Amino acid sequence: MACPRTPVLEIPHVLLPSPAFPGRPVTTAPRLEAVRVHPDDALARPLFAELAVEYDSRYRGLFGDTSQEFARHPAEEFLPPSGELVLLLEDRVPVAGGAFRRHPDPGTAEVKRMWTSSAHRRRGLARRVLAELEQRAAARGYTRLYLTTGPLQPEAKALYLAAGWTPLFDPAAPRPTELEAMRGLPPAELLYAFETSLGGTP
Repeated sequence: MACPRTPVLEIPHVLLPSPAFPGRPVTTAPRLEAVRVHPDDALARPLFAELAVEYDSRYRGLFGDTSQEFARHPAEEFLPPSGELVLLLEDRVPVAGGAFRRHPDPGTAEVKRMWTSSAHRRRGLARRVLAELEQRAAARGYTRLYLTTGPLQPEAKALYLAAGWTPLFDPAAPRPTELEAMRGLPPAELLYAFETSLGGTP
């Protein structure tokens, strides 16, 4: 008989905003915690549910069925020692998250499932999640992170550029942004790829 899955328990990495005025303690600001969870954990459901709606509404099948894309990377790929799924909790409620998995290239992990709740955007939460993933991937020995983002997510492209990631494409080269114009193009001409170096040990 299979043993029940043991919940992931870890001491959360607590993120607190800086005081608006030096010397004045923050007493009412929401508390942010970065925690690792199993992809099947109930806390991760808002991430996958909202990502599915986001992809379907923006791309309308350009990359195929969203559920098939999620199934292409099973939960085991986002578990230690090769990967992690990290959520940013605000007062124990998930508001942002992301994950990484092992990439075929040596020493490389791939960032996936970047998400910020639609009710909590424009607060810098995605940048915090990205920094957390970079730190955790480096701690697991990865020396490089790689990711791709879609052509209809300009805010994601801007995030990775602002975070200092290296674009593996020419940012100045124009690309089509109309869905019908993109449907006949191969994925390599649709996705924007980025990479960044880490301080991990190979």
